Amino acid sequence: MESEKLRQKGLLVVVSAPSGCGKGTILAEIMKSDENYFSVSATTRAPRPGEVDGVNYHFLSREEFESRIAEERMLEYAEYCGNYYGTPADEVEKQRRAGKNVFLEIEVQGAMQIRKKCPDAVFIFIVPPSVETLAERLRGRGTETEEVIAKRVAEARNELLRAPDYDYIIVNDDLDEAIDDLRTVLRAEKMKTENSKEILSEVIGK
Repeated sequence: MESEKLRQKGLLVVVSAPSGCGKGTILAEIMKSDENYFSVSATTRAPRPGEVDGVNYHFLSREEFESRIAEERMLEYAEYCGNYYGTPADEVEKQRRAGKNVFLEIEVQGAMQIRKKCPDAVFIFIVPPSVETLAERLRGRGTETEEVIAKRVAEARNELLRAPDYDYIIVNDDLDEAIDDLRTVLRAEKMKTENSKEILSEVIGK
């Protein structure tokens, strides 16, 4: 009889990248696996037409959000244009305990908050092959003016300076290779000794 598959706690994976680096496309492919779960952020802003609670965001009142902050139930949060945005800790832990790898797509400030609270998290920074290539990709969208593109490129330069604060850097030159690189990181992290203690205890106990 085939032995029951040993369940390992899922990883918490924090992914950051400047706009135009393709992180959304990469993560969309990674999310096709049942092993992975994309964390839904919480916000105090009102839902926009067509948005669904629990799918696009967890829509919370300001009082409830601040209560969660006080109870340390937000992994990270920030206030922008009068509204809070953040990552609920309860849902992340629930999915990880179920064996899911939980992905957070957030900016550097939020990532560094999580670095302090979750030392076992995996931090991945996606970069373009060059700043010039990034500018070309932004132009290729055909949705922004040269002024906006120049601003985004300047912001990207500043964000790229924080890449050394992450555990892994993935260069998105070839999309398929970048996706495979991220999968390789997940496989390697799963096999790290500190991430395999529970599964090792189960093996020894059998």
